[in-house]
Amino acid sequence: MTRHTPDFLRQKSSNMSLRMAASSAPASALASSRLSSFANPAEFEPKPAKTMSEAEKAFIVGELKNQRSVALCDACYRDIPESQTDSLPLQLTTSRSSCSACAVMDSKPEAFTEPFCAFLKENPTVFHAVNYFKTKMTSLGYKELPPREDWTGKIEAGGKYFVTRNGSSTIAFTVGKAFKPGNGVAIIAGHIDALTARVKPVSKKPTAAGYVQLGVAPYAGALNETWWDRDLSIGGRVIVRDGSGKTSTKLVKLDWPIARIPTLAPHFGVGMLGQNNKETQAVPIIGLDSPNSGSKPAEPLGPAGSFVATQPPRLVQLISKELGVNDYSQIVNWELELFDLQPATVGGIDKEFIFAGRIDDKLCSWAAFQGLLASDQKEDDGTIKLVALFDDEEIGSLLRQGAKGNFLPSVIERTVESLCDKEKAFGPGVVGQTYANSFLVSADVTHAVNPNFLSRYLTDHAPSLNVGICICADSNGHMTTDSVSTAILTRVCELSGCTPQIFQIRNDSRSGGTVGPTISSALGVRAADAGMAQLSMHSIRATCGSLDPGLGVKFFKAFLDKWEQVDAEWQ
Repeated sequence: MTRHTPDFLRQKSSNMSLRMAASSAPASALASSRLSSFANPAEFEPKPAKTMSEAEKAFIVGELKNQRSVALCDACYRDIPESQTDSLPLQLTTSRSSCSACAVMDSKPEAFTEPFCAFLKENPTVFHAVNYFKTKMTSLGYKELPPREDWTGKIEAGGKYFVTRNGSSTIAFTVGKAFKPGNGVAIIAGHIDALTARVKPVSKKPTAAGYVQLGVAPYAGALNETWWDRDLSIGGRVIVRDGSGKTSTKLVKLDWPIARIPTLAPHFGVGMLGQNNKETQAVPIIGLDSPNSGSKPAEPLGPAGSFVATQPPRLVQLISKELGVNDYSQIVNWELELFDLQPATVGGIDKEFIFAGRIDDKLCSWAAFQGLLASDQKEDDGTIKLVALFDDEEIGSLLRQGAKGNFLPSVIERTVESLCDKEKAFGPGVVGQTYANSFLVSADVTHAVNPNFLSRYLTDHAPSLNVGICICADSNGHMTTDSVSTAILTRVCELSGCTPQIFQIRNDSRSGGTVGPTISSALGVRAADAGMAQLSMHSIRATCGSLDPGLGVKFFKAFLDKWEQVDAEWQ
């Protein structure tokens, strides 16, 4: 129920009175009004497009339209279009401290907990994640740059843009209103792929003891012991060719569990501690071959050699129904994967945790993306603010949509080329100058201290949850952090009220890797590895702090907004 303040009601009453007065005015008065307009031609001059208010921007960034409870101060309520708020159970408040939109504008960490959990639930695959980012960017005025088209004349100072590759990687950026060719780029790079089990090209398997099984292959370290006895659903992208011969990609996800990898009871004397054969003993069951007495095994739904003939017929029927495809032969291929269906949830005595799947590395990627969307656009901004979210990091980043491909340098260089003019022509010199003036934050999750294994951590290098960004170091170059980049990020934290932490792994443990060394060495940019801490990395279910998504947003926004200022202090 909406609760209005007296001031708001008086304002609404005043506006209504004005509209009623206008509607009841005599025709002569209206005619006179029109004549007076002709007497003032300036009133007919094109008016600039209405810019989005900070309150409306915060409303979209914070996904307040999807919140269970929203409170708005009078100022924010007036600045947000009625179409955004008319269906919400709003409460009006006279205090900024309790306003939901103001909380987003002020980067209060608690404002981002619920949106992050919703993102994890609704976007289980990398394809869904990129589609989510595209939709949100479009709603905030970002323009898509098709990579197969010429970008000449399409990019300008003050603009907001995004590019995608393969439907599984995306780069978004804003161009400072005072940007000049040769100025730097504030870069945040992360990955949005996660450990999963992908459906094999030929996933139909012979019936085993009456069970219908699905052929899947582990992506990175999936199908480990944490995947057993979990409620698994399926989703991804499907390639469809319609009756006219047009081919398109459609996204699909099921909202109930259809697969399970059953453990063997301990009574049989076989250990289930992760040493089992992933090809023969970690095969998901998706149904019974004869659910009804006397039923016959399902027949292939297409001729020999067709794609659908290589897949379990009932799965083909199910996916077709979800997509509204009546002719099974229109499905020419798909990339489907299993995912843990249990939604992200807040837990702990004081709700200080988030328990969820795919935290690595949806956590830093989502926070960086939100930081870009919430970042400032001031008249004197002279840099490009950019967030690159890659696929395939968990398997080495070797594909074209990965960090070792040319996606990032291609986007940066084509953007600079489009912004060059006669005063400064595009070429190797301006490209080199751009990279020399740039900085990269390689954003990936790191290891929070586990109280049951304290001996596995270095003293004073054990990050905690709900504290802040963690700057990660490695003496063997698995991280790109050095003393200069650490000082730069520490300075960003000082200017923005963020609390930095430090992590380095013990000498007798193996460090993980990130996209940082790859990108920094390829571009020659200064760089640091920094991310949020989590427990149970590479488990199907992990844990982070309930404030960590928002603390990440606060830091990444601060880096994008303050990098130019911090960089100037070094010159």
